[in-house]
Amino acid sequence: MDVDPAVVAALGWPKAKYAWVERERRWLCDAVPWDRVATSERITDLYVTGTQLRLREAVPGDGGPPMRRLSRKADVNAAVRLLTSIYLAPEEFALLSALPGERLRKTRHRLKPVTGAAFVAVDVFEGPLAGLIMAEAEFEDMEAMAAFPAPDFTLREVTDDLRYSGGALVAHGLPEPV
Repeated sequence: MDVDPAVVAALGWPKAKYAWVERERRWLCDAVPWDRVATSERITDLYVTGTQLRLREAVPGDGGPPMRRLSRKADVNAAVRLLTSIYLAPEEFALLSALPGERLRKTRHRLKPVTGAAFVAVDVFEGPLAGLIMAEAEFEDMEAMAAFPAPDFTLREVTDDLRYSGGALVAHGLPEPV
């Protein structure tokens, strides 16, 4: 783990082994690069009011079984966060779905493998966020994240613009252009 254990504890994880580090960069796009799409899934996220919890249901486009999980996220900085997740049975997911919060819906298109990234995906948002298309890439380590070039189909990087995080988008809607 490349996060200081004191930071891990301050973010609410008494034992670092219960968190994993997510390293992610994000870019705005004007279209999905369809020729690079490997798989797609419909995602509904419930951001639970007053918490760092997110309840996610991801339904594969190929008709496979849904993935349902409850995650807790805490930002170390704009590109690095700690996460912990628990996968849920359908009845557990149904029970937790009644929690108060805001929902975000999107279709995630995972791209074919891209050198230098653990994965790259393009999200097409729905509902109040319709029109927003955003790419994200995750990385195994900080060096890979720093070395990764912006994908050629992206418009501009928004990693450091916290208005484009999932929690901010669901709470405040589409950001005004800068």
